Amino acid sequence: MRPARVNVAPRPERYRVMGKRFFTSITRISDLERVPFEVAPLPRAQWASGDYVQCEVVGKPGALYRIELAAGRRLPVQPGDILVGAFGRRAATLECVGSWEDIGEDGRLHQLTGAGLFGKVTSNSSWVHSPMQLKYMGHARRGSGKLCLRDFVPPAPAVAFGLPTVIVAGTSMSAGKTLTMRSVVSLLKAAGSRVAAAKLTGAAGYKDALSYADAGADHVFDYVDAGLTSTVCPREEYAAALDVLLSRIAGTGAEVLVGEIGASPLEPYNGAAAMERLAPHMRLLALCAGDPYAVLGFCNATGYRPDFITGPAANTTASAALVQQIIGLPALDLTSTSGLDTLRGLLQAAIAQAPAVRAGSGSA
Repeated sequence: MRPARVNVAPRPERYRVMGKRFFTSITRISDLERVPFEVAPLPRAQWASGDYVQCEVVGKPGALYRIELAAGRRLPVQPGDILVGAFGRRAATLECVGSWEDIGEDGRLHQLTGAGLFGKVTSNSSWVHSPMQLKYMGHARRGSGKLCLRDFVPPAPAVAFGLPTVIVAGTSMSAGKTLTMRSVVSLLKAAGSRVAAAKLTGAAGYKDALSYADAGADHVFDYVDAGLTSTVCPREEYAAALDVLLSRIAGTGAEVLVGEIGASPLEPYNGAAAMERLAPHMRLLALCAGDPYAVLGFCNATGYRPDFITGPAANTTASAALVQQIIGLPALDLTSTSGLDTLRGLLQAAIAQAPAVRAGSGSA
């Protein structure tokens, strides 16, 4: 005989079993994982970019239900798990666009990057998976105050920045900038230089900076070290944070800076502001481009003329020939021995020469 069906009422929220709490890599400059803190909701008027918040993972798990921990390791999470991250903004051309400012009254939001950058997605590319869904639980607090990234930024040393600088820029995200950074760092280290490497603009993620260390950089930094969850922010706010970051870099004793401009200079990540600030110190400008025509667009739009082109625009002899034809610049395939040999020579000549200020007309 079939047993009678029993209707079970939903378990009250206060009795629901929560999963494990994880601290995403955007918390890496803080002491949240070591020092106790309270979690309590705050009125919307008190929210701001950079706030540390706690959220519950909800929704149907997919490929983007993964997080990056402070040490750089990535792991999957499930509904019910708890994440500690921070509010911020993202404006990716190939993935998603969103901001903490778009979070509604229901407290539903998304993870904008695996590093724990939290906000509401307002535009998502059909080429990528659906973002992780979250439910706001509250702000991290101690005493009567909320906790923010900027609370954990140490005072910057009073050191003027004057390091010879290699800049790696791109025509878009996913154009080969990280590979180029690693190649430049590796060659400079092989030549005996003390190297600082920094991701100067972008939206929170630690893996790129860690990859610079893997390539041999003596010191690695990014904008999170200066108190920004992402560099999609007012130009004045970014400029102040960049000055803090450059002071810290200058105080390391490094002999050269290799800096990556995340995304591209004309996107709202303040890449143009970073390039203008570093123009007096720039010895070499590498441009990672998706195709030869993007190189022409970059030069026309920004006013900068790179020293060489790399990325997909340099993948074949046909592409390299087209770059030479339409813009007159060398294209280096940095996955080849000949490309690395040419880059080695360019670096040796650039670091030895006196700096030349490069003019650029782009705006963030």
